[in-house]
Amino acid sequence: MAQKPSIPKGTRDFNAAEVAKRSYIMETIKEQFQIFGFQPIETPSFENSETLMGKYGEEGDRLIFKILNSGEYLKKISDEDYNAKSEVKITPKISEKALRYDLTVPFARYVVQHQNDIEFPFKRYQIQPVWRADRPQKGRFREFFQCDADVVGSKSLFQEVEFVQLYDAVFSALKLEGVTIKINNRKILSGIAEVIGAQDKLIDFTVALDKLDKIGEEKVKEEMRGKGISEDGITKLQPLFTLKGDFGDQIESLKSILSASEIGLKGIEELEFINTAISNLKLKTAILQLDVTLARGLNYYTGAIFEVSAPEGVKMGSIGGGGRYDDLTGIFGLTDMSGVGISFGLDRIYLVLEELNLFPDTITDSTKVLFINFGDKEAMYSLGAVTKLRAEGIKAELFPDAAISGKQKKKQMNYANRRNIPFVVLVGDQELNSEVFTLKNMESGEQQEVTFNDLLTKLK
Repeated sequence: MAQKPSIPKGTRDFNAAEVAKRSYIMETIKEQFQIFGFQPIETPSFENSETLMGKYGEEGDRLIFKILNSGEYLKKISDEDYNAKSEVKITPKISEKALRYDLTVPFARYVVQHQNDIEFPFKRYQIQPVWRADRPQKGRFREFFQCDADVVGSKSLFQEVEFVQLYDAVFSALKLEGVTIKINNRKILSGIAEVIGAQDKLIDFTVALDKLDKIGEEKVKEEMRGKGISEDGITKLQPLFTLKGDFGDQIESLKSILSASEIGLKGIEELEFINTAISNLKLKTAILQLDVTLARGLNYYTGAIFEVSAPEGVKMGSIGGGGRYDDLTGIFGLTDMSGVGISFGLDRIYLVLEELNLFPDTITDSTKVLFINFGDKEAMYSLGAVTKLRAEGIKAELFPDAAISGKQKKKQMNYANRRNIPFVVLVGDQELNSEVFTLKNMESGEQQEVTFNDLLTKLK
């Protein structure tokens, strides 16, 4: 007996309804990307390993799926390396390509490679799958789509303002109200590290600070001590643990905390600009919130940092994020090319919309009408009508196999029911002779004879 097939953990099959819902989200995001002036690009699903490796930190590099070279790749490995089982020495020799980990590094590669053909500032969007050898869990998969928008070639803070507006526009279009756009600035985090004398431990202290809402103040302090941050430094951080109030109140508190840090004050200035602009322009449904514990992507973010949270009451991680990077293309030799970008978490947005029952009923509509097949002559007559209906944009089908018995007719009717097709058309000798159609409403059971024009009107 053949073994039942399966798919790798962290990947999924999608049925027709799921594909329709995912497409609805992607089309909504794409429409807003285009309204905001972003242009689409696509990059290969796999890149040269050297393009990806070393760009995401040690942890990120471990999560990159490597592709084995074709042919007899093991012949390139010496007995010494093989017996030593050294991944560092063996991997580059047997795997020269890898599946992309995200869309940001491939985008940086694209900009550098095509810099002479691009008009700067360059606004691009990209909706494609990425792969990570991560541990699968709710909302986290090994294969998933990213929906990214970036601008490179401009240092203007108006770009950050537009991205806040873009988040608001997308979630408003999806009818997802109460989304929180959290914002911080890398310069503020650097300023805090400077004030507490922990410039060399920026990543350590921010990683611990980022856990404040998850593990609480005392656990965060304990972790900081474990990372070698002094007790005096932790004492100076105390105002951050109790930072409260609206955006403006928190900014004023930060000015006091960071009064001795030039870079910290620069970060505050940038956040004030964004907040003032948004306050004047107004958001439709989203809420802009300052969160000084936000510390994502410190390996390349240099200014604003964004993270989007689902509405209150929905247990879900971030559904979007991004930030400003001043020299991402520098990893490929093109320096002084500032950029800022954001990403939408398609799979998590899907789960949130599903939980809140926000998908429109119409997006899963498939075939509108099924023509029952009673034989070749009737089928040809029906197929002529099907062709005309399709030309009018109506989703119509003819059942392929003829019903030569009552049981087979019932099978066709059951087929329509199982697929939630709302109407069926029956064509027998009487309909053929009169050049009409019998239209049946599958929900009410009502039947009526109609001409083709009447059929078209009712189905529209």
